[in-house]
Amino acid sequence: MAEEEALRKQADTVRRLKQEKASPEEGTRDYNPKQMAIREKVFNIITQCFKRHGAETIDTPVFELKETLTGKYGEDSKLIYDLKDQGGELLSLRYDLTVPFARYLAMNKITNIKRYQIAKVYRRDNPAMTKGRYREFYQCDFDIAGHYDIMIPDAECLKIVHEILCALQIGDFLIKVNDRRILDGMFAVCGVPDIKFRTICSTVDKLDKMAWEDVKNEMVGEKGLAPEIADHIGGYVRLHGGLSLIEQLLQDPKLSQNKLAQEGLEEVKQLFKYLDIFGISDQISFDLSLARGLDYYTGVIYEAILLQQPNDHVEESLGVGSVAGGGRYDGLVGMFDPKGRKVPCVGVSIGIERVFSIMEQKMEASEEKIRTTETQVLVASAQKKLLEERLKLVSQLWDSGIKAEILYKKNPKLLNQLQYCEETGIPLVAILGEQELKDGVVKLRDVVTREEVDICRRKLVEEIKRRTHIL
Repeated sequence: MAEEEALRKQADTVRRLKQEKASPEEGTRDYNPKQMAIREKVFNIITQCFKRHGAETIDTPVFELKETLTGKYGEDSKLIYDLKDQGGELLSLRYDLTVPFARYLAMNKITNIKRYQIAKVYRRDNPAMTKGRYREFYQCDFDIAGHYDIMIPDAECLKIVHEILCALQIGDFLIKVNDRRILDGMFAVCGVPDIKFRTICSTVDKLDKMAWEDVKNEMVGEKGLAPEIADHIGGYVRLHGGLSLIEQLLQDPKLSQNKLAQEGLEEVKQLFKYLDIFGISDQISFDLSLARGLDYYTGVIYEAILLQQPNDHVEESLGVGSVAGGGRYDGLVGMFDPKGRKVPCVGVSIGIERVFSIMEQKMEASEEKIRTTETQVLVASAQKKLLEERLKLVSQLWDSGIKAEILYKKNPKLLNQLQYCEETGIPLVAILGEQELKDGVVKLRDVVTREEVDICRRKLVEEIKRRTHIL
């Protein structure tokens, strides 16, 4: 009883502190209407791109059995949110959308699909809100599952990343490409013990955030690697380039003796040929420092980073870095299949919260006015006692598919109605007056130009659609 009372008091204290704080949990955020307008714009751009490439969408539960997620993320597994056991099942919040997708394929015996999913995931990470790193955030995933000829689906995933980042107009970017087989082959020829491949891979992945000396110190000091082996790795992981570098590594005296590395290099070479056909190879870099720490990657891996903009509105302290990442994970589905049947998969995930951070700061700096509604027309009245007529007209517009509003006053002043349109960005006002009712017309006013024209009631819908470019 004493223990229960102590727990109750603790819960009451936490609840009181939250009420006093009156703000979201650390690593989460509320979104105001302007932020949501930006978010919807971004989601629409991404969704249209996914659909343009023939993807269909699915949805998976926000939590999974803990065993589903365990052992799939390497050192990042410590960031998984576990849920309290209330009925004998150990559950966890999903860490990404890839592992649930692989479980979905195995459970439903699906061997080929091109899908996209936009949903929230959860990571018990150290949040950095200004850099777009949260504990609850959206991922926008595109994946191709199935047995296909090498590098064709992989090239399409990179093309999709390129299309989306160009469409979002958030600045210059570079897409880094590597292959897990090249990394494993490199580790082998450098003398890294097999058992340390994944943990050293996780350290190499920090090269975009840490200096080489710090990475080396972690390999040697924390992970027990011999200094000469770390130096050998350093000679490779600081290389980056294009096809010429791939050709150079194919002739490397040590890598050329490693079958895994040779296989990876040949396939990345083929990938670059396809990327050249797509016309995007100028923004792709073959980078041996790219490791991507997640355990489930088996082949090509990639990551898109924003380049520092010299004269843009984004504050230098933003430090956004990676905005998309992905790769090939041919063994993941087999982990969930009772018979171990493998379904080759490749995919990409857009780091949407970081994109939001950039777009929000840019719009604040430019003082660009953001519309938070899509209302096309406000139904207004020029005299008193016309509420019923306004209600009739706005109802007709709604039924015809027009996005319309009225002010919730019986007798609003015309000036107040016009000011509301200017403040909210509504482009048109349909004004009713006693004379207009007698003549069977509506006075349609352009809010920006202030031009007015009388429109026959039966042609009003057509005219509003024409002026707001609705087909």
